[in-house]
Amino acid sequence: MTTRKRILLISSRAAGEIALDGMKTLKRKVHGLLARNDGFSFPEEILGFPPKRVVNPLFSYIQSCDGRIKTRAVTAMGKVVAALADQEMEAARIVMRRLMWSLNDESGGIGWGAPEAMAEIMAEHEGLAREFHKILISYVDSEGNYLEFAPLRQGAVLGLKRLFKAQPRVMEPYGNILETLE
Repeated sequence: MTTRKRILLISSRAAGEIALDGMKTLKRKVHGLLARNDGFSFPEEILGFPPKRVVNPLFSYIQSCDGRIKTRAVTAMGKVVAALADQEMEAARIVMRRLMWSLNDESGGIGWGAPEAMAEIMAEHEGLAREFHKILISYVDSEGNYLEFAPLRQGAVLGLKRLFKAQPRVMEPYGNILETLE
């Protein structure tokens, strides 16, 4: 290997390590904000980070076993992705598709927090609600993409209740579903 190739390899590794370190630092900062006990349901400082960068840490925290962190992460995901949609709608759609994929058996994951996060995003952004509300409904419909795992389905039910309150115009045609939710 030539000296030049070694230098390029070392500098590309270093750049990768810096990027990884930056992501770890961001993830720690986001966790600190979510874990902070300040009496507020949403740490506003999260909106100060670039939306595309902060989405990844939030993905990990919507799956938290700590109910307070999970709830705050879901709220933050809704606000961050709504802000992202205002800037770049396709990037927000990609986040919604990632959440949907996490609920798919083929993903290899379980999708903890995904239905709640989808609902919160739609509650915060009417455009995304108009595009994706039927997907969330399908998760509680035995003829649709019914979530067999009860805790995930309960997350979809909670999410739908939130969506009915936040986006009544979008959800009005589905009022009969609200009465049947467990």
